[in-house]
Amino acid sequence: MNKISENKEYTKRLLERFVKYVKIWSESDGNAADQGVFPSTERQWDMAELLEEDMKALGMSEVQVKDCYVYGRLPANSDGEAAKDSVLFLAHMDTVDEVTGKDVKPQIFENYEGSEIKLNNGVVHNPANDQALAEAAKNHETIITTDGTTLLGGDDKCGIAAILTAIEYLQNHKEEKHCNIEVIFSPDEETGHGMDKVPLELIKSKYACTVDGGNIGELESECFNAWGANVTFIGKACHTGDAKKGRMVNAVSMAGKFLSLLPHTRTPETTENYEGFIAPMEVAGSIDTCKVQLLLRSFTPEEIELEKKIVSDCAEAAAISFNGKVEVNFREQYKNMKEKMTQHPEVLEKLRAAFREAGVAIVEKPIRGGTDGSRLTEMGIPCPNIFTGGHKYHSRYEWVSLNQMAKAADILINLVRF
Repeated sequence: MNKISENKEYTKRLLERFVKYVKIWSESDGNAADQGVFPSTERQWDMAELLEEDMKALGMSEVQVKDCYVYGRLPANSDGEAAKDSVLFLAHMDTVDEVTGKDVKPQIFENYEGSEIKLNNGVVHNPANDQALAEAAKNHETIITTDGTTLLGGDDKCGIAAILTAIEYLQNHKEEKHCNIEVIFSPDEETGHGMDKVPLELIKSKYACTVDGGNIGELESECFNAWGANVTFIGKACHTGDAKKGRMVNAVSMAGKFLSLLPHTRTPETTENYEGFIAPMEVAGSIDTCKVQLLLRSFTPEEIELEKKIVSDCAEAAAISFNGKVEVNFREQYKNMKEKMTQHPEVLEKLRAAFREAGVAIVEKPIRGGTDGSRLTEMGIPCPNIFTGGHKYHSRYEWVSLNQMAKAADILINLVRF
């Protein structure tokens, strides 16, 4: 069943929603989030309030905003036994702060045939270097890109647009019998704090689905174990003209030494598939104090412990080499959801059936990252992730396939129908 992807009216509505949402600046702030600010930016409220209005306009019930989470329900439209089931759909409102999401100007290329797309700042989309884009060109899909100056925001406004378009279709077609549907749009997913204040007391569903993946066909039920690390080097400042004989201990130099000691074979740039990594994300400070923020990622707890030891040992060696001091603090962010997902095989079977009904070939692979569903699964609600049609996330090279986004909406409809 392909009620969205084969209907020009609904694909047009899907595109309109997506374009409207990516133009809303809802970037989160990782530093503020780590300091306990929630949501980490006031601008996420703008997105929450807009979504609240849109959900009410679609006739959803119990629509509310709590702690910047937008919640709503679409009750089952049948009294049968199957109608007692309930599924929760999730997507996140925030965009990453690594690349600006302000003043997004979406560029739309209908019936894309494979020519080079040249944007601002030297950004070029070339199917010769992008297999997914070449496949989209072969299918003459509609492509949405940035203008080269910002990211696009498909992560995860694709998911939001797909969910609400599926809801709109079901509201307009009462003959389609469906179970209870719950929807939550969350803040601060990109900071790793997306489930910090999730209103569990509102959720009635026993299982859920995040719509936060990439290329068509992706169905994901395992992810990284994730930790963050803050490494603070403590030096001793003095006038640079009088620095000799131990009077100066340069914390910036210690941080540089530390980064050079980290194994290059464990960086994001040198790893793939099931390989973990240690990723320096930010360096800030001065001679007196310099802080390095890192991400630690692995699919096994044992490898995470090894990565923590590597970070600690390298930090201590760097501090000793300059006769300085260092403090290392680790913070768990989320766990691999695989173990708990295997305890609920019926959830994946329902999704696989929805994929098959939509005619979408399933690609089951690990998430080299995490979703709100990772933490929700830890909380007892199994929550796999499906594709959105977004590509090259977190960059000015981001692009989205409208056709693939529509297929994601089809799968959501198939999942709740009976």
